[in-house]
Amino acid sequence: MWPQWQGAGTESVRSLAPELPFDIARRGYSVGTKVLQAVLPEHNGPTAIVPVEMGDIGLEERDGIEAKAVVLQQLDSALAIISEHEPARITTVGGECSVSAAPFSYLINRYGADLAILWIDSHPDMGTGETAYPGFHAMVVSALTGHGDQEFLEILPATTTADRVALVGMHDWTDPTLPAIAEWGLSVFSPDALRSTSAPLLDWLGDTGATKVAIHFDVDTIDADEIQLGLGADLDGLTTAEARRVVADIDGAAEVVALTIAEFIPRQVMQLQQILAEFPLLGPRA
Repeated sequence: MWPQWQGAGTESVRSLAPELPFDIARRGYSVGTKVLQAVLPEHNGPTAIVPVEMGDIGLEERDGIEAKAVVLQQLDSALAIISEHEPARITTVGGECSVSAAPFSYLINRYGADLAILWIDSHPDMGTGETAYPGFHAMVVSALTGHGDQEFLEILPATTTADRVALVGMHDWTDPTLPAIAEWGLSVFSPDALRSTSAPLLDWLGDTGATKVAIHFDVDTIDADEIQLGLGADLDGLTTAEARRVVADIDGAAEVVALTIAEFIPRQVMQLQQILAEFPLLGPRA
């Protein structure tokens, strides 16, 4: 459980969740983590919670990365927790997209080229401190493939090559300053390529030779015309049925050793929190 919220850029939070007070909206990812913890099935194995600062400490932008200090600190804490358990498989419940950095890097170090990464997301998350958007949650694919800020790369146990990473469901790529996908060598499978079959993705996975996969699932991949689960209302994404089929087909083709669920913003829960905030008997009294 990693309720990290600091990796999201403040400008996007302000513009995409204007119905909520900003200080509440920016911490919505931590609320989403708690909701997911409550509704996900019971599981075997231990549960660990990464400590996350809930105040305004370390939020300054440095080297083109917002909240760099606190995100680095929490990444280090997550890696320390993982190393205590030395797991063969990890489920990570976030939090924004950068919560995949620690478990995926740990598993890259463990399995090497036998691990492929399927990044199911509307966005490529290929930013760096040199690109326009300063939120680290949009830089995770960069870091996992050895690009971007040196301080993050020095903390990560290992990185992988871009030919081991597929961007699945990606269709919203708005920043023209991002590096060319072809230059890095990542493969892209748009929602339209997966509407009726997962075969193109499964063919790619077979060509990698990897027997193990790490799946990052950003809930904003789901078409907001069906249901809005993430911060933004991303249209023309995968449907819920398509996403379930793609993940099931991947699970049938390789051993899933990592699953991340990220970027859930439970708007109704957060609005209810606001309604109940001043109700009697619901909080400490002076």
